[in-house]
Amino acid sequence: MAGSAFPLCKTSFLFCLSGYLNVTGLDFSKEQLSVASSRQHLRAKACYKNIEWVEGNALELPFPGSYFDAITIGYGLRNVVDKPKAMREMYRVVKPGCRICVLDFNKSAQPLTTSFQEWMIDNIVVPVATGYGLGKDYEYLRSSINEFLTGKELEKLALESGFSNGKHYEISGGLMGILVATR
Repeated sequence: MAGSAFPLCKTSFLFCLSGYLNVTGLDFSKEQLSVASSRQHLRAKACYKNIEWVEGNALELPFPGSYFDAITIGYGLRNVVDKPKAMREMYRVVKPGCRICVLDFNKSAQPLTTSFQEWMIDNIVVPVATGYGLGKDYEYLRSSINEFLTGKELEKLALESGFSNGKHYEISGGLMGILVATR
């Protein structure tokens, strides 16, 4: 099943390489946008020149309706206070017939996968981050994943937000997941 989502990502990558794609990056943090912008200028490929950075809130996207051909959010929906409102905002600004992709840690229904994921966070992710002085920034991961939506709940949220369909794919052995929804 995970292979079904890959062609979409591969196509997006090819469009980026050809230079036909304009990308808008959004974050509420000026500091994060500054870091992203500085890194963008270090890249030589032409597609990196097509990125515009916008300060904004996922709950009140600063764009008109039906504005984007596609939307991706990576490791972000889990951290939004009002997930249904964020999904409705993505629905509002994506063009009819176009897709959104929500990539995040997967809240697995499989006990073995959940145990492995928690072990990885506790014994690898947080300790490595701590070695770089970033441990506090990653300590919340385990609880935020446990409080996040399952794949089925994400599919339901997509439909309730107005999308015509939504399919959640488990990837990386069930540790991650991607919701693909069409307006």
